[in-house]
Amino acid sequence: MEKLKEIMDANQMRRALVRISHEILEKNKGVENLCLVGIQRRGVTLAKRIQENIEKIEGIKLPLGILDITFYRDDLSLLSEHPTVNSTRIDFDINNKKIVLVDDVLFTGRTVRAAIEALMDMGRPKMIQLAVLIDRGHRELPIRADYVGKNVPTSRKEIVHVLVDEFDNDNRVIIEQLDREI
Repeated sequence: MEKLKEIMDANQMRRALVRISHEILEKNKGVENLCLVGIQRRGVTLAKRIQENIEKIEGIKLPLGILDITFYRDDLSLLSEHPTVNSTRIDFDINNKKIVLVDDVLFTGRTVRAAIEALMDMGRPKMIQLAVLIDRGHRELPIRADYVGKNVPTSRKEIVHVLVDEFDNDNRVIIEQLDREI
């Protein structure tokens, strides 16, 4: 039996992203050499929202890249015989830049590891930081987020879904209770 529980509504999501935007600016002492890279799919949407927030605050539109980590995943062979590949588009030089990777949910850390590996194949950033809307725990790698919208303790029988207008016609975060562990 599957049960859904809302843990963030649209306003809570918006406020969390505004807070994260301010924290990014504070930690980096402004926008100099700062770039955002969203991890496909929902991380890109969240990165665009952070970019818009920072533009409202600072009057500067940060460079925004889109990163697909499909071929960097360590579980690629388990996903599908023909995995869905999205686009990577980083139209700026990442060398010596402060990169803020943006994703929706931090779980085991494997997606972030793959994203860091993909970025390192493109150049040598000065620093890579991580911003996530939800940190649900259960890390398998020594990875932590620099900016977190909300920490949500979960069990392995739960899935966290970040819904965004661009894909889901809704803005909220829900937890789905499953009958089995993931």
